[in-house]
Amino acid sequence: MLKTAAKAGGLADRFRRVRATSAELAVGLSPEDQVVQSMPDASPVKWHLAHTTWFFETFLLSPNLPGYRPFDPAFGYLFNSYYEAVGARHPRPRRGLVTRPGVAEVAAYRDHVDAAMLTLLERGDAERLAPLVTLGLAHEEQHQELILMDLLHLFSCNPVAPAYRPYRPALRGPAHEGRWIAVDGGIVAVGHDREGGGEGFAFDNEGPRHEVLLRPFRLFSRAVTNGEWLAFVEDGGYRNPALWLSDGWATVNAEGWEAPAYWRRGEDGGWREFTLLGEHPLDEDAPVCHIGFYEADAFARWAGKRLPTEAEWETAAGTVLGSGLSPTGNTLGSGLLRPVAAAADEGFAQMFGDVWEWTASAYSGYPGFRPAAGAVGEYNGKFMANQYVLRGGCCATPDGHVRATYRNFFYPHQRWMFSGVRLAEDA
Repeated sequence: MLKTAAKAGGLADRFRRVRATSAELAVGLSPEDQVVQSMPDASPVKWHLAHTTWFFETFLLSPNLPGYRPFDPAFGYLFNSYYEAVGARHPRPRRGLVTRPGVAEVAAYRDHVDAAMLTLLERGDAERLAPLVTLGLAHEEQHQELILMDLLHLFSCNPVAPAYRPYRPALRGPAHEGRWIAVDGGIVAVGHDREGGGEGFAFDNEGPRHEVLLRPFRLFSRAVTNGEWLAFVEDGGYRNPALWLSDGWATVNAEGWEAPAYWRRGEDGGWREFTLLGEHPLDEDAPVCHIGFYEADAFARWAGKRLPTEAEWETAAGTVLGSGLSPTGNTLGSGLLRPVAAAADEGFAQMFGDVWEWTASAYSGYPGFRPAAGAVGEYNGKFMANQYVLRGGCCATPDGHVRATYRNFFYPHQRWMFSGVRLAEDA
């Protein structure tokens, strides 16, 4: 009984921390900041705060807490995202039109659900519900990163270029020039070993653990920098169709791309970058950010290299973690809210944090993958088409959220996320 109570208490504490972090991200925002939707892929801050609350209400409280009454039955329609099994939902591109409920009512909704969740976690069946609660908390952490992605895009559309937070300088040491690091090939195991009793939480798309055959390869020790990308731009990379996949070249022309998202020409003709901290001169030593798969692939071709597969990336990350290091880096807790230059290091740098790194791997299920039964099975599996995998986390990823097996995924044209690239080559 004491052991169960301790587990329940630890889960309740984590619940409080994660929920508080989401609320903290909205501190300093006006109600107007939280209701506008700047593009169909993005969502208002208010919607994120309500949707993550809806998850706990729908999947945990309503089925498991006797006597629980939903805060407002209409919220089930307004704040469902894509769960077909749960019912109809408000169209994603129109989330910015939901001016009511207001920000204050959404805050009251969160308080209502939080109080009920803590009551639920104090009950004797908290251990049975722990896996679903943990999934809900990981889900909310994903939305914390989405809040910052979507705010950056929203503020970039504002002609006064507002800053979300004040600029904080990063500690700078000697520049990390980078080098190629060889990784042995052979039969390697990748993925989370849920069936084998693997420790810690993992999403269903991270398993089953399975074996793949890798040829020897080399991976660069750090992510591609803004300075290196600037050379690509100045060499006409965005004007050379020979470098691009056909769909990528069509996208370049349709969207008028000439540089990564949020790069802007200054009055002196030099490049500046819009960030969550406002607009600043381009830091050429920092990792390039806000590029899509099409751009990453074109840059690799221009450089005479290639993108790593996700199995190669995970194998290389395993060499880092095998030395006793935890998957930590420049993530949300650093407060920097931007990718920063790599510190000089003899091994791999920036494997975790700074920027998500595009891989050459299409997002699909691993051998033996089966989605979970019920609505939660819609979480990942139904998106396994026409997207590519990114690895490693970024400067907006909550601390402790990622691991070597973590699989993020986006469509190849998307670039409002904190995405960059690390190059690979055959050995």
